[in-house]
Amino acid sequence: MKTTDYGFIGVGRMGAHMARRLLKAGMSLTVYDTSKEATDDLAKSGAQVASSALEVANNTEVAFLSLPTPDIVQKVCAGLAGAKTMNVVVDCSTTGPGVARIAHAELAKAGIIYMDAPVSGGMAGARDGTLAVMVSGKRAVYDRIEPAIKQFGKLFFCGEGAGLAQVMKLANNIIAAGVIVMSAEVIAMGTKAGLNPRQMCDIINAGSGRNAATQDKFPRSILPGTFDFGFATGLSYKDVRLCLQEADAQGVPMPVGAEVFQVLGMTKARYGADSDFTCIAKLYEEWAGVEMRG
Repeated sequence: MKTTDYGFIGVGRMGAHMARRLLKAGMSLTVYDTSKEATDDLAKSGAQVASSALEVANNTEVAFLSLPTPDIVQKVCAGLAGAKTMNVVVDCSTTGPGVARIAHAELAKAGIIYMDAPVSGGMAGARDGTLAVMVSGKRAVYDRIEPAIKQFGKLFFCGEGAGLAQVMKLANNIIAAGVIVMSAEVIAMGTKAGLNPRQMCDIINAGSGRNAATQDKFPRSILPGTFDFGFATGLSYKDVRLCLQEADAQGVPMPVGAEVFQVLGMTKARYGADSDFTCIAKLYEEWAGVEMRG
């Protein structure tokens, strides 16, 4: 197997689009995923397919991770410690700062530099190269990998401390879930009172209440009744839990965040972890006895 410019481990809903951005930029790539279907699709676009995460690490100096849970990230990073070629791991997963610090310390023992680089912007952002990419770790390594990660979207260097980018990502994600909760509450109320839900979004977006839910998630996935924004309820639940854990560790109370977590828990219980997190609004529709369509 030939060595390649970069490796990519985890080419699911987000990772596949990000890997394809690297290929489109003319970079050679070795990929691995537990789903053969996912890797076969990238092979058609020119990627080299490895049989394991370690094989990726033995065929490139820089490997990206895009994995669904902190436990999987820890397991994969532990396996990568035996890499012969790779010397940098760029973790685009949302793991929380605790796991980032552990991965940083463990990989450092093997002479491998860990950079956390979580992303925000959903599947559309990954496809179009318009993600917000939050990066923390050694500045010199950031400069080295910048030509690759800038293919994903707009870059934000958050500092050299391990886990800083993860803290920023969790802060973003709890807000993203929270504005769906608040918007669903008021639009369900207005709809039941006789207002048009689409017009409600238009008015909110023209005023001081505008937010990412009324500007994007409602028009795209809730008002049409498709509930298909592209981010799983279970992942949002995980991210908010991690944010609350970090806030507790820092001694910062988050009573509103705790309520958002509770609503996500009820959404997950009602519709399943694999449901789209815009199903938060569906939960409010059931409670209010209305449908927010328009």
